[in-house]
Amino acid sequence: MKSSSSFPHTLVLGLILSLLLLFASNGSNDEGAEWSRFRGPNGSGVAPTHCQPPVALGPEFETWRTQVPAGLSSPVIGGGRIFLTGIEGEHLVTLAFEYETGKLLWRRNAPVPASEKVHPACSPAASTPLVHQEHLYVYFGSFGLLCYDLDGTEIWRKPIPTPQSLYGMSSSPIGNGDHVILVLDSDRNLTESQLSESAILAVNTSNGETVWKTSRPFSRSGWSTPVLLKHHSRTDLIVLGHGRLQAYDAKTGEGRWFLKGFSRETIAVPLIGTGMIFASSSRLGGGGDIEKNPEPFWKSLMPFDSNSNGQIERSEMVGDFTFPFRPELPPGHPGFGMPLPKDNAKRRERIDWILTWIDKNNDGIWTREEFFENLRTGKESPLLAAVTPGGRGDISTTHVEWEINRGIPEVPSPIFHEGEIYLVRKGGVLSALNAQSGDSLFRERIPDAPGQYAASPVIANDHLYLVSSLGLVSIVRIGESLDLVHQFDLREFSETTPAIDASTIYFRTGDHLIAYRNKKGGNQP
Repeated sequence: MKSSSSFPHTLVLGLILSLLLLFASNGSNDEGAEWSRFRGPNGSGVAPTHCQPPVALGPEFETWRTQVPAGLSSPVIGGGRIFLTGIEGEHLVTLAFEYETGKLLWRRNAPVPASEKVHPACSPAASTPLVHQEHLYVYFGSFGLLCYDLDGTEIWRKPIPTPQSLYGMSSSPIGNGDHVILVLDSDRNLTESQLSESAILAVNTSNGETVWKTSRPFSRSGWSTPVLLKHHSRTDLIVLGHGRLQAYDAKTGEGRWFLKGFSRETIAVPLIGTGMIFASSSRLGGGGDIEKNPEPFWKSLMPFDSNSNGQIERSEMVGDFTFPFRPELPPGHPGFGMPLPKDNAKRRERIDWILTWIDKNNDGIWTREEFFENLRTGKESPLLAAVTPGGRGDISTTHVEWEINRGIPEVPSPIFHEGEIYLVRKGGVLSALNAQSGDSLFRERIPDAPGQYAASPVIANDHLYLVSSLGLVSIVRIGESLDLVHQFDLREFSETTPAIDASTIYFRTGDHLIAYRNKKGGNQP
């Protein structure tokens, strides 16, 4: 229906749209537009519109490559430098590279050797550094926080007790004004308590002194990095952890609300967009669909059936045996199943415990029927939930706009862009959803891009960059269908998220940091 006076209504509509766009932006941070933290601006994975890296990779775009030590931290950018961490022998190192050439500018050792116990698929150098207020902040689970200026001069250090983590610490620090914030979730209990020692820590950027510390007694080890959300007149810290999504006052650490229903496999970074928060977790072990097919999991155990009777007996639970999480991987692979202790006595004890999950009649045998029944009735489900921020306390029944239980990635974070959410999971399955409704736009396999995916997708130039663990980069045009425009093989293992600046995309592989630069434009970061 038309209004008799369109001007005032047009003015009001414009104001409303401006406010909506402000609220729908990727949250709040004062780190600027640089790719200065894990997944870039506020953890969104989306490069600012002025960033124009190449959308077709190849030798002609490779500007430089430089050798780097092992590690799983992602590169970050600031002050014309690229930063990352690594491990050389027992030394935990922080490295700075020159933007133009990839030349190593400086290298600093952490004060202590790597001592944190990590899963073989993880690394003691897994947390991504933070560039904030002209300084670099680095976290190692083996030591704590370190602050350097961008030339490598140490400003302060803050030892922090190593949390007890199932796989190893990988949550990364973020900046909020004069604070650096770090989630320290742990499986270790408080003294003489069944509650966890997990906490969130905020320190002063200038000296590392604790500003506030908030306990998270119901949280166990988790691997997600938080984001910031401007909500009304305040800034909230949004944290995804074991079993729940929680909001805190970013200035004081005061808890505001929580949402239950997530698994303990909380790795992905929450998203902000269209006035909502989006958070996801896969089923324990990486299952992305609520309907779980037990057959591949059972078949993966058949190499242990030494007497070929179609059952798994306790005496056959030896060698590389464990409960399978990822049946597409071979037994003995670090990602195949549940991590077990190296100590033989503790390992036998853990296997006895695993036996009881399936062996309901206590005869010391897993049958196919028992195994199938267990997997079909598992308690944890994969989940992607859209949440309206606000409220106090438990908002599980009041603030959830929609949720889905299919196609949820294990390690890669989803990504939000212009009203749509994209998710990539193992096997090269790419899904797109309408962010407002949760309705599926498409779910397809990327051609010729199978295998595992750990790197989170990033967006620049209206293109989605997807990196498989084998190093295959697939570039997909943003839209409501899968439009693959380019593929390029890095020919090296890669499980870290790329970084993007005005003209360049940076990939960290198992051995190198590689810059692919658009020669036509873009300025120094």
